[in-house]
Amino acid sequence: MASDVLTPARTARTRHARLALPLLLLALLAPAGCDAAGGDQLDSTTGDVAEDAGPDASAMGGGPPPCPFTAAQVSEIVGQTMRADGNCLFGDGKGVASLTVTTASATAGMMTYEYQYDQAGKQYEKVVDLDRGERGYLAVKDVHGEAVLIDGRGTYTLTISSFGGGTAGNEKILRRALDAIPG
Repeated sequence: MASDVLTPARTARTRHARLALPLLLLALLAPAGCDAAGGDQLDSTTGDVAEDAGPDASAMGGGPPPCPFTAAQVSEIVGQTMRADGNCLFGDGKGVASLTVTTASATAGMMTYEYQYDQAGKQYEKVVDLDRGERGYLAVKDVHGEAVLIDGRGTYTLTISSFGGGTAGNEKILRRALDAIPG
């Protein structure tokens, strides 16, 4: 029986194709607005900092919205003291519980939504569609949860971890966080 000499090449192409999608998604969801020089420029004549406007967001279908929360708001939402640990990253200060919000343009969110929704169905115990925004879902399990909301302002992806309370507690936290995002 003759063997298929193309099998190794087909296998390699398939692996490369599988790697391409996550890399494309990462590139689309990467935060925008920073240039290689560090963003802001110092005006040598006035000493003022001039912000680099970057590319026209309207030409790219809108840019990502700003972080919708402060540490105080997140503390109220989750019911425990949280602190800002970075750009829209909030932690309990003990390295245990966290809430992270990633923002992207609505266009980028729509391009990746089906993939994210499919992955959520494989990773979480419960996935429900949201009745808010253009598209959205909430997915939870005992220790983790995520929610994606796409509306006219952009895409918000919320991820929580290690708050206790199980699946129901994680759903409650995510619903409160979604309700706190300005509409």
